[in-house]
Amino acid sequence: MQRLSTALAIGFLALGSASVWADSCETVKMADPGWSDIAATNAITGFLLESMGYKAKIDTLAVPIIYGGLKDGQVDVFMGNWMPAQQGFYDKFVANGEVTQVAKNLEGTEFTLAVPDYVWEAGVHDFADLNTFADRFNHKLYGIGSGAPANLSLQEIIKHNEFNLGQWKLIESSEQAMLAEVSRATKKQRFVTFLGWTPHPMNVQLNMRYLTGGEKYFGASGSVYTLTRKGYAQACPNVGKLLSNLRFTQDMENSIMSWVINKKVSNAEAAKAWIKANPTVLEPWLEGVKTFDGQDALGAVQANL
Repeated sequence: MQRLSTALAIGFLALGSASVWADSCETVKMADPGWSDIAATNAITGFLLESMGYKAKIDTLAVPIIYGGLKDGQVDVFMGNWMPAQQGFYDKFVANGEVTQVAKNLEGTEFTLAVPDYVWEAGVHDFADLNTFADRFNHKLYGIGSGAPANLSLQEIIKHNEFNLGQWKLIESSEQAMLAEVSRATKKQRFVTFLGWTPHPMNVQLNMRYLTGGEKYFGASGSVYTLTRKGYAQACPNVGKLLSNLRFTQDMENSIMSWVINKKVSNAEAAKAWIKANPTVLEPWLEGVKTFDGQDALGAVQANL
């Protein structure tokens, strides 16, 4: 789920001057942790903003840097507050008011360890089953990018020897690298367990099953929330209203992500195509919202389809 440009992250942290980070509502600074689902929702939001006369600036950053950026005012919007997987970040930044949770933008998510169907059929249905087949798994859990909250949960499981996984190793990599490893394993019917989540095209591309037992860390079902820097909705109420209106569905996000993969198009192209094919979403999204210069937002977006 996560691809991090080290150079970009370092450069991002170095930026601090008011001349660079001018407090302007016209440019909306959004963060992408390198996750396919957030790339899709950022693309939807970016298309709406740009159709309304705003500029959407999207930077690819690691999750800890995103939360720090929200706290410091260097990031305006993050569409990817996955809960309960990000409970630690919520407790550190949102619960104390340093970062604002605006709205739930998606519900009914799953996010936990998964296995291919042939591993499930061999008897691995729960976290507690993993160590029974430790040698076949080569004592490895495949996670996403370093610093991701889900990885931190897996590290806690290993540290405290929960499910007898104390001798296992977490393999951290980008979302794409993790899924490439899973693809190689499935071709050889090799045992592999990895972080899976929905919405994501992996649920269509792979014959996979989610494990039970990790609810303490990942929850039985989850939701995704939109976050902003503190005071953003008051400083930029029109964008704040749009963000509070935006609600997505699993089918919507899966369709956009599938188009990106199968049709080899950009997230922006796929998002625009999906909205054009499903225009009824626009009215509730744009209720009470204007363009940057105060005109009818619905008409402006429709004209840009």
